[in-house]
Amino acid sequence: MMKPSSAQSRFSRRGILCIELVLALPMLAIVLFGLFEFSLLFFARGSVVDAARAGARHATLPGVRIDDVKREVRRTLNHQLRDSAQIQVRTGKHPGDPVEVAVLVPMRSASPDLLWPVGYSLQGRYLFSRTRMIRE
Repeated sequence: MMKPSSAQSRFSRRGILCIELVLALPMLAIVLFGLFEFSLLFFARGSVVDAARAGARHATLPGVRIDDVKREVRRTLNHQLRDSAQIQVRTGKHPGDPVEVAVLVPMRSASPDLLWPVGYSLQGRYLFSRTRMIRE
């Protein structure tokens, strides 16, 4: 039996390392893309929750109109989410009545759809927040 030379074994190890890299690199890319996409979505979710809370606080004030509440919600959202946001406002007429502000934003406006090749698409998914408070 012939023992392989040192140069042959080094070449063989390099080939195996290249194959391992080719197999592991796509999995690492998927994990990094997922981490990036979900961190953007979590940040956007916080922005949507803050906007709904700001709108509800504004809606509790006496003499505030629905347009004023929607303007406050849009002012609180960042520019990427502002244009695609759907805002619903229900106000009470009397002090002590509940007010409700709901904000719905498509996830695709918050983050690029990086994971669609592996079957996780943001198409048709939304960030949603609803806040209820009592009118002053």
